[in-house]
Amino acid sequence: MSNYENLKLDNQLCFALYAATNAIIRSYRLRLSKVGLTYPQYLILVALWETNGITIKGLGDRLHLDSGTLTPILKRLESVGILSRERNKNDERVVNIRLTKTGKDLEHQVAKIQSAVACETGLEQLEFVKLRTALHELAATMIEKQHDSKTAA
Repeated sequence: MSNYENLKLDNQLCFALYAATNAIIRSYRLRLSKVGLTYPQYLILVALWETNGITIKGLGDRLHLDSGTLTPILKRLESVGILSRERNKNDERVVNIRLTKTGKDLEHQVAKIQSAVACETGLEQLEFVKLRTALHELAATMIEKQHDSKTAA
């Protein structure tokens, strides 16, 4: 493939990922809005259903978000009674995030949303798993390369 061919939009991996991500997030937004959630709030809840009581730093690491991005979202979720933030008794600098009963109760509704979006992709189960695995591997590789570049600089 010539350099010009490489530069065509349809040959860009980043554009294919961008277009697919936008389409999936639009599908989530439509459904999540019916239960009063945004997509970033959904991601936070999914992480908390996996690890309730996680620290803000741990949540940020898990979602690849900084505390400046997380804090306003967490405040909003706290203000509507979905989660609580508590200072760690052993270290006041550490804040743990816990789901309330309301937050825990949303899991069943949101699981239905995730399932609907997965079905909407049109992928068979095996294709879905292979794609998700490949994307996780790609993300890990890219993050590692970026980390290596930072430490080498």
